[in-house]
Amino acid sequence: MKLFEYQAKEIFAEQGIAVPRGIVADSPGAARRAAEEIGVPCMVKSQLLRGGRGKLGLVRRAASAEEAERLTAEFMASEYGVRKVLVEACADIDREVYLSISIEPVSAKAMVMLCASGGVEIEELARTSPEKILKGYISLEQGPTGEELDELLDKAGFSGAVKARLSGLIGGLYRVFRRYDAELAEINPVFITREQTVVAGDGKLIIDDNSMFRQPRFEKTREYYASDMEFEAAKQGIPYIQFDGDISLMCAGAGLTTTVYDLINYEGGKVANYLEFGGPHYTKAETAMRICLENSSSVILIVTFGTIARADVIAEGIVKACEKLHPDRPLVTCIRGTNEEAAHAALKAAGIECVTDTEEAVRRAVAYAKEAKNR
Repeated sequence: MKLFEYQAKEIFAEQGIAVPRGIVADSPGAARRAAEEIGVPCMVKSQLLRGGRGKLGLVRRAASAEEAERLTAEFMASEYGVRKVLVEACADIDREVYLSISIEPVSAKAMVMLCASGGVEIEELARTSPEKILKGYISLEQGPTGEELDELLDKAGFSGAVKARLSGLIGGLYRVFRRYDAELAEINPVFITREQTVVAGDGKLIIDDNSMFRQPRFEKTREYYASDMEFEAAKQGIPYIQFDGDISLMCAGAGLTTTVYDLINYEGGKVANYLEFGGPHYTKAETAMRICLENSSSVILIVTFGTIARADVIAEGIVKACEKLHPDRPLVTCIRGTNEEAAHAALKAAGIECVTDTEEAVRRAVAYAKEAKNR
């Protein structure tokens, strides 16, 4: 579960990490009042669960409370679905640093990544000069030691008061990482001010979904999702990703879904959504199809291969879903696995297109999508 920046910063502050003073606003008028309270100039930062907000023009400096109001109205009218902004005090920045903690799966340790040059170009720096991004590994049993942090900060070229404060910052971020079962805890950038203090200029915190039962503080609500389809899928526990193509994918098995996605691209098609209803969800054909039908796709491609997840049960679910939902676009199915003969018979009896070769199913789906585009 990804948290919004303002939520991450609330948690950071609880662990002693300095953050700029900020107020969350859910309307242009509220943003104006927040700017008046905080003082100007101030920053107006769209609260979205995505990176690159600055490059999209969704993080801006406001010279007056009226400008904060105008920027908020502009953000909320944009195509990005902004519902809240964080109005934040400006910092007197001397330099920016990148800092994150994540899991290194091979060693089963926490990996600290530190770069003396942080900010919006960190991805480009990782591509062109990866040696500048330093890594340190921390035992999850004992946490970071002073010696480990000294070694990492010395390599990055920090010394004196800034080094000591960054060491404390890493310790605080590690506490956040462990306490909130995080997959990623990131501050980009860390502001080093002209007074040589360290401040979390941004905040990203991703909580492991498998640990949500230990994190009752947070609940997934509609605001965490870009579309109603994504929210509905999340409530059902069905993995779903929205794209901008015209072929809706409804597949059982993450590996199979990814493979079919690639085959569609190789065939010249574009995927409208990734939906994986395998495993414990293979009886949820109706829910999966309803979510796909909410897309503006031209065709739904259903590909499954199951041993424990029986093909005939999946086919029966598809037939019942069609009877109830009356799809308004073609369906192409490739249902393989246990009891597939019965599955094929049920699909054909219902008039649902059924093939036994995945690549042929992909070709047919792409052809339907092209036909719809040329109408």
